[in-house]
Amino acid sequence: MLSVLKNRFEQGYRTNRYPEEKVKVFPRYRGRPVIQDNISKETLETCAASCPQDAIDVQIQKIDMGRCVFCGTCENNSNGLIQFTNDYEIATSERADLITSGDLPALAEHSKQHFKKLFGRSLQLRQVSAAGCNACEADLNVLATPFFDLARFGINFVASPRHADGIVVTGPISKNMKTALLQTYEATPAPKVVIAVGSCTISGGPFTGSPEITEGLDKILPVDLFIPGCPPHPMTNLHALLSFFK
Repeated sequence: MLSVLKNRFEQGYRTNRYPEEKVKVFPRYRGRPVIQDNISKETLETCAASCPQDAIDVQIQKIDMGRCVFCGTCENNSNGLIQFTNDYEIATSERADLITSGDLPALAEHSKQHFKKLFGRSLQLRQVSAAGCNACEADLNVLATPFFDLARFGINFVASPRHADGIVVTGPISKNMKTALLQTYEATPAPKVVIAVGSCTISGGPFTGSPEITEGLDKILPVDLFIPGCPPHPMTNLHALLSFFK
């Protein structure tokens, strides 16, 4: 016991002060993509051809963050005319808003206000890994660590959907997991929320085109919050939950 207290005293206060103070992420982190206005059609076509996710639409000059895995290939091939910023506040309430050239609507202004009224003080979530690789799941799990301390905001992950206010889905939703996911959704009492985390859940991710997966959670359930990334940074998850529900 003394060693535990000694260790706690030596470490001091470790919890970040977000949202009062914005947390700095690693310089190489790839967040919100920006396409410069002066990019040529030829350069954009080259980037689109090299994109492993077919996430770039040349005609409208936009990137679909719901499909993008943030690999940086387009950034390397565009001579800086496509850039991934350090901005991790990239979640949206509408799927269409993820298709962007760099601008995103303020999530807090576009969230459903009745959710804030219902869940603003306490939000209990059931996480469902629908054939995920465990990357998105891991970055959700770290929200319980002292640095993020999600529980201080009244948000917790629970073991049973019957005790939850909504579900958080990760993974490409394989055929084998679809039934279990739908049963979990049905077991969650109404009113409830559905949150799609990661490009696999939003669009199928690297598995897009496979007959074994569902290409987008919104194809089978009403999704209230989209959190893009591969995986989304923990701060992306934290920002999304706080902006949407608090």
